[in-house]
Amino acid sequence: MTDIEWRIDDRLVPYDEAEATMAARVEAIRAGTAPELVWLLEHPPLYTAGTSAKESDLVDPGLFPVHRTGRGGQFTYHGPGQRVGYVMLDLRRRGSDVRAYVHDLEEWLIRALARFNLKGERRQGRVGIWIDQGGGREAKIAALGVRIRHWVSLHGVSLNVDPDLGHYRGIVPCGITEHGVTSLAAEGIVAGMHDVDMALKTAFGEVFASDRS
Repeated sequence: MTDIEWRIDDRLVPYDEAEATMAARVEAIRAGTAPELVWLLEHPPLYTAGTSAKESDLVDPGLFPVHRTGRGGQFTYHGPGQRVGYVMLDLRRRGSDVRAYVHDLEEWLIRALARFNLKGERRQGRVGIWIDQGGGREAKIAALGVRIRHWVSLHGVSLNVDPDLGHYRGIVPCGITEHGVTSLAAEGIVAGMHDVDMALKTAFGEVFASDRS
């Protein structure tokens, strides 16, 4: 973990700037001129469309800017109150196994949520981390979308801390209509972004520290 850089931005980072920064860092990691990076940030309100996005899932294209991106997945929302974690790791040093990497990202989120006494769960056939709300209801609290370039990862995860959940109304999140979205705040958890960052950093060390091959 000592050679992984952590960067935390307190400002709202424009999406185009984030993509350009990630692309440059991936090339530097590949060339061996910069360390791996975990970048925690927030974006202004926007939608992103992954490589599997369906146009019919963009319900209100005029609500927020829409960014087409090379990450996997469908439509998702980013905005204030949501912690985005962009993860740039050299997977050649970690077994070159994309499926295992995605599983580790899920485990990272699950362990971070456990620090707030929330049980995050995987769902067969559905991407992301889910909360069982009882009575047959469940909602998504975290999303994943990754891209691999020359065996270096980019993009990553997003965790809803206290965003405006009404902002999801412009899309069908991840193409799923039968379940909603939630957040730490909506589940009754009072936590600041600093608390969430500390939970993410600790959980990341537990999951990824022993991944090197």
